[in-house]
Amino acid sequence: MAKKLVINKTAHETRIALQENGHIAELYIERTRELGIVGNIYKGKVIRVLPGMQAAFVDIGLEKAGFLYVADVIDQMEAVVDYVDGRSTSADPNADPNAEGNDEPPPLPPIEDLLQEGQIILAQIAKEPLGTKGARITSNISLPGRHLVYMPTIDHIGISRRIENEEEKERLRATVESIRKPGSGFIVRTAAEGKCKEDLKADMLYLAELWNDIDARQNEIGAPALIHSDLDVTSKVLRDILTEDIGHIVVDSAVEHDKIVKFLSTYMPKLKCNIELYSKKEALFDAFGLEVEISRALGSKVWLKSGGYIVIEQTEALTAVDVNTGRFVGKRNLEDTILKTNLEAVKEVAYQLRLRNIGGLIIIDFIDMEKELHREQVHSMLEEALKNDKSKTNILKISELGLVEMTRKRVRESLGRSLCEPCPYCDGSGYIKSRTTMVFEIFRKLKREIQSLPGYRVNLQVHPDVAALLYDEESAVIEEIEKHFEKQITIIVRPNFHLEQFEIGEG
Repeated sequence: MAKKLVINKTAHETRIALQENGHIAELYIERTRELGIVGNIYKGKVIRVLPGMQAAFVDIGLEKAGFLYVADVIDQMEAVVDYVDGRSTSADPNADPNAEGNDEPPPLPPIEDLLQEGQIILAQIAKEPLGTKGARITSNISLPGRHLVYMPTIDHIGISRRIENEEEKERLRATVESIRKPGSGFIVRTAAEGKCKEDLKADMLYLAELWNDIDARQNEIGAPALIHSDLDVTSKVLRDILTEDIGHIVVDSAVEHDKIVKFLSTYMPKLKCNIELYSKKEALFDAFGLEVEISRALGSKVWLKSGGYIVIEQTEALTAVDVNTGRFVGKRNLEDTILKTNLEAVKEVAYQLRLRNIGGLIIIDFIDMEKELHREQVHSMLEEALKNDKSKTNILKISELGLVEMTRKRVRESLGRSLCEPCPYCDGSGYIKSRTTMVFEIFRKLKREIQSLPGYRVNLQVHPDVAALLYDEESAVIEEIEKHFEKQITIIVRPNFHLEQFEIGEG
């Protein structure tokens, strides 16, 4: 079944779901008041150098200072140039940082030899602020295009690890080498496979012009300051993940529809993709069953078809995934029951990690398997299941206790951390939906149900914290709904309500 992009656009939020085989594979959410900053470029000032950590903190104008590791500091030295850990996170997640020809990097120089307090530098956001941590930044600037990623400060050519044909790799490398400016660097993205020299050159010229604008702007403004903002979430998703196997885009905003058509005609004129403007009364994500899937992705327990289940628990340092047989009792013997449950869990774990955007260190506790053959079978299937994941993963062998240690590259907050906030009812040991998320759910339900309610007045009963948001920051949306449906909405505060509880009824 062809992949599909489903785009829900409102004045306050954009949600983009990548559907594979009828289910959400990836979900991107951008809210007007909480725009993503990965890829943004800032002019910053070094405020603290930490020799013991080989790192520095840089004021880039955000709430928390950015964290800059020594390997991400430009010094025009081979020791730094070829060290790529964390360098390309704002570029192509499919690009292989250890491209052919790279040798083991020599020892890195002391951070104090490269940076001093008060120094002004140009830095790019590599990872969003996560939890209590500030943003991870790099001074190895990378500008992603459709086919190439431009690295103006690094003399290097890399090829996406997802391009497997060796002849194609060499063709692309030779093509980029023949047209690039001496001393500049490029990573050839997965989307460049099969593209001609003219396509790559057009991308290269656009990125070079963009860098010239950024370079000129940094000389005109003081630090700390934002120099360049990356694309909005819709354009970014189209640029990064739209390929020939995505044959259908459904969007419920006429403005967004026109923007997508223009974007594709400008940057991807050869791509054949059906762009549908959704205009039915039923909410778009409801029509495609996506709201239910998103709600399930916020829960810790996920049931398997056999009756087994997995439990996903996130902490600051790692994510633990526990596999259980649950109600599944099998038909033959215990070892076969365990193997079948583990194999079924493998597919679900890979799917949930991608959907929830879980990164960092992950421990999967499979049910103990006595046979080495069974452990190898489960491990091989896990590797196979993660092949479609664009985020880089590293998996260790299953231990005798049935544990798998793995890492998954983390650039932005997980789905749970994005949509939820620490629960005031359990002192942070769990999560509930945030006030903003509840307000948006209320808006969606109001739009679905308000017409079916008799009379002119509608009562909306909510928790005091949600009411405060509705009266203040989101009052314009309430007024918009009232005007559109020609009904009056009365907000009633219920102190005894749970934060996630609300009621809509006749006034």
